[in-house]
Amino acid sequence: MLYEVMHAVVPPLAKAVWRPTVEGLDKLPPTGPVIVASNHLSFADSMVIPIVAPRQVVFLAKRDYFTGRGIKGTLQRGWFTGMGMVPVDRDDTKAALASLDTALEVLGRGKAFGIYPEGTRSRDGRLYRGRTGVAHLALTSGAPVVPVGLVGTENLQPVGSTLPRLADVTVRFGDPLSFSEAYDGVPPGRARREVTDLVMAAIQRLSGQELAGVYNERPAEH
Repeated sequence: MLYEVMHAVVPPLAKAVWRPTVEGLDKLPPTGPVIVASNHLSFADSMVIPIVAPRQVVFLAKRDYFTGRGIKGTLQRGWFTGMGMVPVDRDDTKAALASLDTALEVLGRGKAFGIYPEGTRSRDGRLYRGRTGVAHLALTSGAPVVPVGLVGTENLQPVGSTLPRLADVTVRFGDPLSFSEAYDGVPPGRARREVTDLVMAAIQRLSGQELAGVYNERPAEH
């Protein structure tokens, strides 16, 4: 109920203010389980996609976003809770593995689940190698993967800024990719790697990013 209320108010207001360019929105299935796999340039990405999507897209979100204080913390908590985001402790290996089960549960309820295969946001604008969680979800659930290319979201909320700002943003949705039968009999490790690479190639065509060719590791926190 809270999602319906927020989605009826926030997206029209946000789109009226910063007027994002949205392409291929008709390629996102209106119903049924679907994995929305996107490049990751900014904290704001988990706001942009739910704002432009006509249906709820559930993302896993860092647990810190649900416990912050002050104005920023209150706004973050309200947004992530209201949009149905699921908190996860990304520094806990067991919790990270359990998050895949959470994602499968979301898909099992016929919902859209959003994921960033790079794992963490790109700090230099390049597209990093995808981790195979997206393939695990696609091959296990049978749900199609809709690739998304985000352009310009790093300017919405640059690292270190407190609140989003106006910026030109483009969101491109690609054709759904289905892998439900194509990898029957293929060794699981090989299947997950190949599916992930296909998804990342589709994302790159939409975003136009330079390929980094390596995994994106989170910088050490001091």
